[in-house]
Amino acid sequence: MVVDDDVRILRMMKRMLELEGFQTVIANNGETAFKALERDTPDLVLLDIMMPDMSGFTVCKRIREFSQVPIIMVTARGDDKEKVDGLNAGADDYVTKPFSASELAARVRAVLRRAGKQDSLPESVFRCKDLLIDFASHRVMVKDRELRLTSTEYKLLTYISLNAGRVVTPDQLLNKVWGEEYVGAPHLLQVNIARLRKKLGDDAKNPAYILTRPGIGYIMTRPS
Repeated sequence: MVVDDDVRILRMMKRMLELEGFQTVIANNGETAFKALERDTPDLVLLDIMMPDMSGFTVCKRIREFSQVPIIMVTARGDDKEKVDGLNAGADDYVTKPFSASELAARVRAVLRRAGKQDSLPESVFRCKDLLIDFASHRVMVKDRELRLTSTEYKLLTYISLNAGRVVTPDQLLNKVWGEEYVGAPHLLQVNIARLRKKLGDDAKNPAYILTRPGIGYIMTRPS
């Protein structure tokens, strides 16, 4: 679960985590977070410190009154006092803004491992026929040859792969990879799917990996 009063940051972090394979729920204040914790029992909480109505420190202390869920504090400042205050409030770790998707995912994985929640970790590698995706190192290989993908192509491939065997609609892909303002722009997606297929060596008329379901969306072949 991600808790932050800034809707833009919430959406960004949700997208980052989902592209790394984590299922994510969001809350924009402490009270909403408490209700979500009772309803969803998440495996980990990412908690912003600077929130207007109830600070992250207060939320963390309140959570510790009824739950031992792992908590990572999110701070915009790198000073030691804020980090120490967060740890003293009951947090397990902290991450400082700005951060990359890979750093955020690495910290989440590390805290989940320390908490003995390895079962909550997504698979670190995806294999399908000659395709291999290493999510930890962001490497993609086909027939033992590493591909040079753009950031957008990698995000697109990752999201489709994490939903292997399920149809993903164009609007879902546009929202997850580019953002909700791009929903309804199918040409952008079609161009990038074509480029990605070409790099994968996929025949658009008879693809081995990314299949098209006309009028519905795209589906990744299930791992063999």
